[in-house]
Amino acid sequence: MSSLVKSDAEDFIDWWQHTVFYQIYPRSFKDSNGDGIGDLPGITSKLQYLAETGITATWLSPIFQSPMVDFGYDISDYRQIQPEYGTMEHFEQLIDKAYELGIKVILDFVPNHSSDEHEWFKKSAAREPGYEDYYVWVDPKIDENGDRQPPNNWQSVFYGSAWEWHEGRQQYYLHQFTKEQPDLNYRNPAVVQAMDDVILFWLNKGVAGFRIDAVNHMFEKESLEDEPLSGKTNDPLSYDYTTHIYTKDLPEVLEMVQHWRQLLDDFSSKHPEGPTRIMMTEAYAGLTTLADYYEDRNGVRGSQLPFNFHFITDVNGDSDARDFVYNVEKWLIYMPRGHAANWVMGNHDNPRVASRFGPSAVDAMNMLLMTLPGVAVTYNGEELGMEDYRDMPWEDTVDPPARNVGEQLFRNVSRDPERTPFQWNNASHAGFSEASKTWLPVHPNYPELNLEAQKAAPKSHYKVYKALIELRKSAIMRLGRFTIEPISRWVFAFKRSFANFDSIITVINVSDKEQLVNLSEFLNQPKKLVVEVAGVESAYQPGQFLAAIALSLAPHEGLVCRLV
Repeated sequence: MSSLVKSDAEDFIDWWQHTVFYQIYPRSFKDSNGDGIGDLPGITSKLQYLAETGITATWLSPIFQSPMVDFGYDISDYRQIQPEYGTMEHFEQLIDKAYELGIKVILDFVPNHSSDEHEWFKKSAAREPGYEDYYVWVDPKIDENGDRQPPNNWQSVFYGSAWEWHEGRQQYYLHQFTKEQPDLNYRNPAVVQAMDDVILFWLNKGVAGFRIDAVNHMFEKESLEDEPLSGKTNDPLSYDYTTHIYTKDLPEVLEMVQHWRQLLDDFSSKHPEGPTRIMMTEAYAGLTTLADYYEDRNGVRGSQLPFNFHFITDVNGDSDARDFVYNVEKWLIYMPRGHAANWVMGNHDNPRVASRFGPSAVDAMNMLLMTLPGVAVTYNGEELGMEDYRDMPWEDTVDPPARNVGEQLFRNVSRDPERTPFQWNNASHAGFSEASKTWLPVHPNYPELNLEAQKAAPKSHYKVYKALIELRKSAIMRLGRFTIEPISRWVFAFKRSFANFDSIITVINVSDKEQLVNLSEFLNQPKKLVVEVAGVESAYQPGQFLAAIALSLAPHEGLVCRLV
């Protein structure tokens, strides 16, 4: 199939439509003051690294004031910086440095819930006038024994009931995540206005937009009906116990996304000297729902980039070429024309690329990510092929869902292994911190796997990644038409073509065995291939001529070639 990155109605590609968004997990990126926790001055000190790599946009996981029950996703003040990370002055210095280097900054915005230490929640619990309905409060259900029970069977994503009794208010409040993260009530116009004001506050600080966390959880059915059983588990406290038809993906969510899109568009119009301010949305949802986030059936636009998690949720190390092709094509088929595709290969909530697909597949997966049309989203460390520290001991584990399930099961659900500190060099704690102990332990493989070593090596994952970013600058990668096909069960290829440019071909072997393929039919011409980018373990070199009729690919090998 074919798709255009560029809308027929546009005469240029806006900054966000073809960029690489580099996600920084602040707590693990760089510690500047020796307390074992990454911080804003640490990020600022490493912005030059992003610029040298070719990154022009970064998304920062939450930096707002928080008790850190869920490491920043429980916010106690939306207009203050978490003291562990620095001050507002530090944030302003970061913005200034990023601007100087041509890097746009996106903030992680968490609207579904606040911390229970937020002033709004305290006032709401006390029924202070104007705040009574800021959160979702419900009277208890009384059982046949006269005992108090939650109003229904809704569960928390993090295990257990989604309802917590508040002794002071004598009601239950809803929390779809931890009990310290009460859900805000967006059916209350005062809450909507308060969050609009927060967005405008940070826009005026110079951010280029927001990544909206857990957006599809923002509304619940007011009738509070029990959700139907899923049949997946007999554990009534598991999130998989029910099908979440009353607590996720309600129509009002889309209306709120569209409301915020209008707010951002209005701000951009009033400040034309700055970039288009954008919204990226996180929702693990069905494809038709996500397509509507782009633009609904009436043409009303919402999120510029509804995150596409299919490379995380729908393919893995056991997938074959057809699975990869299917997951690429289905997004492009459902995405409304005139919008930018996006591809998320990893994030702070899921195992790393090297751990999902295997260390030998890192270069191939980055080739896939970087040569598809549209936006690429990279989680910090994926450019190095960092791996999950899955053997992290229980004593070092801090992730709430992992702690909730206990010592016997924590490794199955913990997100700590993919959140370990960035591996800068082979010094103590991988150059992340000079502290005696870091908030999470560094992966033990850091003496060999680190940025400094990869910069010095003749070939490295980092150098492959950097070469791919350089390739993305060409017009063909920004505007070229796109075709993808499975060449065999284990090999797929896709082509980018544009008038007056040599076509670019990406070919990937997803199996653990060598594959010999004939690309002649796919290319539809007897021309030769010239290697543009090859992986660390590849026998091929950039500039080498290859015959399309008989191309040998090593296990998990990817190649990016020019057709001549």
